[in-house]
Amino acid sequence: MSDPSGTDAQASVRTEKPANARADRGTAGRLRDEARLSGRAWLFVAPVLIALTVVIGYPVLRALWMSFTYDDQLDPATGRFVDSGEGTFYNYLHWLVGQCQVITGGVTECPTGNLGSEFWGAVGVTLFFAVVTVTLEVAIGLGMAIVMGKTFKGRALLRAAVLIPWAIPTAVTARLWEFMFQYDGVVNTVFGTEILWTSDAWPARFAVIAADVWKTAPFVALLLLAGLQIIPEDVYEAARVDGASAWQRFTQITMPLLKPALLVAVLFRTMDALRMYDLPAIMTNDLPATRTLSVLVVEQTRQGPNSAAALSTITFLLIFAAAFLLVKVLGANAVRTQEEQRKA
Repeated sequence: MSDPSGTDAQASVRTEKPANARADRGTAGRLRDEARLSGRAWLFVAPVLIALTVVIGYPVLRALWMSFTYDDQLDPATGRFVDSGEGTFYNYLHWLVGQCQVITGGVTECPTGNLGSEFWGAVGVTLFFAVVTVTLEVAIGLGMAIVMGKTFKGRALLRAAVLIPWAIPTAVTARLWEFMFQYDGVVNTVFGTEILWTSDAWPARFAVIAADVWKTAPFVALLLLAGLQIIPEDVYEAARVDGASAWQRFTQITMPLLKPALLVAVLFRTMDALRMYDLPAIMTNDLPATRTLSVLVVEQTRQGPNSAAALSTITFLLIFAAAFLLVKVLGANAVRTQEEQRKA
């Protein structure tokens, strides 16, 4: 026979556990509310805020202050570099308008060969690299993600092999592709050409694009693969039952549901491409035809840090504007798609 007292004890234990759990959650919630209302929550986030201020805030403010200050100028009388004081917006006009100081006083148009005259050319090269590389990487990465999302033997090995280019440091990748694009390198040998890939303008640009796409297309594929894996398989099964073709399933199901992941991939890669430095600097040895804004900043740092700070600020504003437009356009599109899916 069963023990009634034992059954009652077990039932009381089962009923006490949820009650205790609810009490614990209620106590934790009250403690969080009290900490927030009393202001003690700042004590927990203060170390992180202090670290961010030291690591990020101070360098940014210091760069802004430097951008409004003249670089040290050569004094004709003594032959030494002296502090020229506040420069207001001169450093920004130096890049945006191409103005250069004259030793005897005043400003004039920057001569050919001066870094100030190469600003807009660097902007064009940077935007060209960003548009072409991001477009190719998204297209190739999407194809790689679709293949890696299929179920087949050796899929895990394929996924690991695809990520190898992305794991290689960018400087190593640049040196590797530089060897391949040399006059007597692999590329000319295989195709039977005699192209100066790292010396001529357009061949050098195509070489940088090829190296960047090879390295970062797996990163885009990884992001898009994560987006593909959260799409329910039932949606595809229902589409097959309704007679939808493979192209219709791709355009009507895959692409709309993949928009959030696609936004993240395009945003990350665009910001990286606008900050490209390693590949053009190492592969083409600072060739003017492949000189991006980041390369121009490093070159100017050797000549004048204050002017380089102004160029860094302009580069930051350009990247911020591009990211803002992408979030506004692609982000609004992705949100609208999700709202339509929830209503449906």
